[in-house]
Amino acid sequence: MASIKVILRKKQLSDGTYPVCLRVTKDRKTKYFKTIYNTAPNHWDNATGTFNKSYDNYIQSNRLLLKFKARALKVYSDLEIEKDNFSLEDFESRFRIEANPIKQNVYNFWDEIISEMIDAGRTGNARANRDSYNSIKKFHPSNSLNFQDITPTFLNKYEVFLRSRGGTDGGIGVRMRAIRALYNMAIERNIVKKELYPFDVYKVSKLKGKGIKRALGIDEVQKIINLDIAKHPHLIDSRNYFVFSFYTRGMNFADMMKLKWMDVSEDRIFYTRSKTKGNFIIKILPPVQDILDYYGRIGKTQYVFPILLKDKMTPSQIENRKSKALKKYNKDLKEIAMICKIGKPISSYVARHSFANCLKQKGIATDIISESMGHQNVSITQAYLKELDGSVLDEACELLL
Repeated sequence: MASIKVILRKKQLSDGTYPVCLRVTKDRKTKYFKTIYNTAPNHWDNATGTFNKSYDNYIQSNRLLLKFKARALKVYSDLEIEKDNFSLEDFESRFRIEANPIKQNVYNFWDEIISEMIDAGRTGNARANRDSYNSIKKFHPSNSLNFQDITPTFLNKYEVFLRSRGGTDGGIGVRMRAIRALYNMAIERNIVKKELYPFDVYKVSKLKGKGIKRALGIDEVQKIINLDIAKHPHLIDSRNYFVFSFYTRGMNFADMMKLKWMDVSEDRIFYTRSKTKGNFIIKILPPVQDILDYYGRIGKTQYVFPILLKDKMTPSQIENRKSKALKKYNKDLKEIAMICKIGKPISSYVARHSFANCLKQKGIATDIISESMGHQNVSITQAYLKELDGSVLDEACELLL
């Protein structure tokens, strides 16, 4: 027998309130369904699962909660009649289809999706979705935003709003893809009709990031490698991260952060790239070995680098640590560039770009560069390299002088 009850969840929100949810338990499994309400404990009666008299409009709000609960009971009863044995997932699917007070509310559904991502350990996706959620909230501050309100016109106006705040094609594209993914999930869960899908008209594909890729030449990379770190001891980790990334085919920060000593075997590094899930076997070159030896002497965890400071961190802790460490890394790289008199902006991804650019300068074939970087096909590498080095064009133009 199921337990269906309206409760105040013990998960405090940023404003100090707690979400009012419908809790459904069956076969020792539990699911929570958000209502439109958040409130403080002193406005809530745990015994009855209702607002007490101190809550504004408590009579009307309690009626809405009773309807919400009654609808859940009806869905459960209907499933009992239709199926001898049904799961909590069956209930969830049917309950979302039924008309209910939060069915079409984008913000409530988005909250649930973000919670699901966090529960699944997909903290990076959760953070990206939360950023997009907050952005839409600034554009449309009303709590009443339904899926049918997200029309091509709505999206065009949102794009104008983002551009007015300095948004670029790449940044706007991130926001729009998040909304599109959310809309697709709402269609899959029968929350909104497919006929209302706005992205058949509003094309996200037009928002192709046009940010210029920055890359260093071989001489500039050597300046960083040869930096007198004794004069700048606070930069030793960031210098090492950059050099390590450069000599490991542009390993990105997230993969360096998660690299474990067990991934290092004799003269090779074995790892799976987080972004593409491609498997890499990297030969350990002397500069990489020097860095491994350095951290081998001071290492205190299973991780090679002192980014994750202890073992067995939760996904949220890892994500928070990554954000803080990456911010410091990028800040340090700007200082390193200034010390080395490199007149280019340097960030964590420049090591990867520089690796490809330097191979190109050395005359290495594009297909080999493509395979070394883990690109799925050579055309990606060709487009990638085309953006990196304009020296050939510069030399061609100088012929006119």
